[in-house]
Amino acid sequence: MNSQSKTSNDPAKRRRGVAPELREIKDHEQQRPMMAELYHRAEVILRTPRRSQASKASTAKTDHDPQRLLHELEVHQIELELQNTELRQTRDELEAALENFTDLYDFAPAGYFTLAPDGTIRQVNLTGAQLVGIERSRLLGRTFGQLLLAAQRPLFNSFLKQIFASGEQPAIDIELPAKSRPLQVVRARAKRSPTGLDCRVVLVDITALKREEDMVRVSEIRYRRLFETAHDGVLLLDPATRKITDANPFMTKLLGYSQAQLVGRELFEIGLLKDEAASQEMFEKLKKKREVRYEDLPLEAKDGRHQEVEVVANLYSENGHAVIQCNIRDITERKKAEQALRASEERYRILFELGPVAVYSCDAAGMIQDFNARAAELWGRKPVPGESNARYCGSFKLFRPDGSSMRPADCPMAEVLAGKKSEVRDQEVIIERADASRLSCVVNIRPLKNQRGDVTGAINCFYDITERKAVEVAQRRLEVLAASNLKLEGEITRRQAVEIALKQSEQQQTRLLEQSRSMQEQLRHLSRQMLQAQEDERKRISRELHDVIAQTLTGINVRLATLKKGAGCKPKDFDRDIELAQKLVEDSVSIVHQFARELRPAVLDDLGLIPALHSHLKNFTAQTGVHTHLTAFAGLEQLDTARRTILYRVAQEALTNVSRHAQATRVDVTIQKRTAGIGMKIHDNGKSFSVERVLNAKGRKRLGLLGMRERLEMVGGRFEIESAPGQGTTVTAEIPFGKDV
Repeated sequence: MNSQSKTSNDPAKRRRGVAPELREIKDHEQQRPMMAELYHRAEVILRTPRRSQASKASTAKTDHDPQRLLHELEVHQIELELQNTELRQTRDELEAALENFTDLYDFAPAGYFTLAPDGTIRQVNLTGAQLVGIERSRLLGRTFGQLLLAAQRPLFNSFLKQIFASGEQPAIDIELPAKSRPLQVVRARAKRSPTGLDCRVVLVDITALKREEDMVRVSEIRYRRLFETAHDGVLLLDPATRKITDANPFMTKLLGYSQAQLVGRELFEIGLLKDEAASQEMFEKLKKKREVRYEDLPLEAKDGRHQEVEVVANLYSENGHAVIQCNIRDITERKKAEQALRASEERYRILFELGPVAVYSCDAAGMIQDFNARAAELWGRKPVPGESNARYCGSFKLFRPDGSSMRPADCPMAEVLAGKKSEVRDQEVIIERADASRLSCVVNIRPLKNQRGDVTGAINCFYDITERKAVEVAQRRLEVLAASNLKLEGEITRRQAVEIALKQSEQQQTRLLEQSRSMQEQLRHLSRQMLQAQEDERKRISRELHDVIAQTLTGINVRLATLKKGAGCKPKDFDRDIELAQKLVEDSVSIVHQFARELRPAVLDDLGLIPALHSHLKNFTAQTGVHTHLTAFAGLEQLDTARRTILYRVAQEALTNVSRHAQATRVDVTIQKRTAGIGMKIHDNGKSFSVERVLNAKGRKRLGLLGMRERLEMVGGRFEIESAPGQGTTVTAEIPFGKDV
């Protein structure tokens, strides 16, 4: 600020700091008439003191007379002095004007910026520097766009470009950020200089104005939302014409008219007031009281529906104009509720008077307010007019169920009124009547509270249980006797149950012993069948070796002996005999391979289950002529060796049964992955059989099926056979995954 003050006090610096149009005071055209006037004035001044001398020297003079030249010089000297005086006076006036302009420029309420076409700041006043929060010396030479937010720069650059293109543009609103101050909103106006080399930008702080506009806009939005979403009908009327100028949506819903149908009508025309006279009367009341209220008015909607409404009309001023606002509330449901409440109170009063339960109410001090006939009957006295409000509920003598006396402060009603208990439910007490007799009663007490939650009284409902108590005593005696009888009957029943359980246990043990013996016999029979099957298999293999392999080897031996004897005699016969011998050797090898495959196929261990099944099915088709088809998934090979062997043996045994008994033409083998393991199905289209009869039959016929089941159950699997006429037979084997799958 000190440097800026010094600059403003220095005329030379101020002249350099002002606008360029103030640097040139007068041009050459303006100086000519001024110089002629000064010359004339100089002549007048010089002629006045020398008028006498001029008369004496009025002789003829020439232009080259020294006196004439001297006169001219003196005139020019005086002219120059006058000109200097005028210039000093003009300078002083310009300096004063410049100082005034500088003060107005620096301390103007608006910020002034002089910008180049590229936005460079050439000049700025103090207000402009304060607006952006940067010293004026640091602003000069900077680009104005650097002072703005990045999002505001394109808008201002377009504004500046249009200023230099057209000279002047409408004002724009921009935001000026500041580090230590909240965001400011300024309105920018600009005008290009006459030279077109720069422009003057005026910034006016409109932050407060924007804030007020936002508040007004928010207020208008809130009013409009309240107006449109209110659950009361709102009508705006013109007091001069008494006609509706606006209506909210709830009013249109209430009446069934659209807003356009409501606007321009009077209240009596929409069924709110009965006639025009009533409408004029309401407006007169409004002018006097500024508010009119109608508690209950009938209202007929467009569709003829009748409603009860409450109307509150207010007269107020809005922007200097009088406005009437009518708030219309539908009280139809409230009227119905009031009628229902009156009916309910009537029903309550009838129930209170005629009910079989004794009821009385009291205030917070315990003074009885009201009681019914049943209560007076139980107390042993009739109601006396005017006496009910003078009785105190603590005046009755109360006793506990065991017969001990109860203090008035400990009675149930006193505890509820004192706030010790929130309520009393089914508490038993003994009441002493006016004739000194006693009754056993059950009391139920609920407090009465106001809106603040303070206890203002209570209601006690009680009823006589004296007879019930006597019945209960007799009942308890009967229950004791019945309990004794039940106990004896229960003991008898328990002993009978123990005897039955002992007999059932003996029978169960006998059955278990018989089942154990049967299972032992079945195991012996199965063992004999397995041994017999092993012997039969060995006999078959031995017979095959003797009948096939031995004969083939004998034939090879005979051929070799023949070759040995006839070697070199007949070369052609020799070659033929060698070929026959080789053929016998190949047959022998093939037979040996066949025996090996039947015993344990090597491809199962070397290549896996799927290739082994393919090979077995191929040989099966070649031997039996039955068409086969295999469907399997690749993950099957992840099973361990034992599980793959079990699946192979089950398939092998199933195919053996098909070739022996089914008389089928096609067999489908399907292996699928299931949730908990592997499922294999072998289906043939041959003849069916009775599964139960075969499995329960004795002898060798069921050994293959039992072997398949035993193999699967060894690893927790499941075996199932389904056979039906015309549908063939399906063997299902399910085996769980191993640890590696």
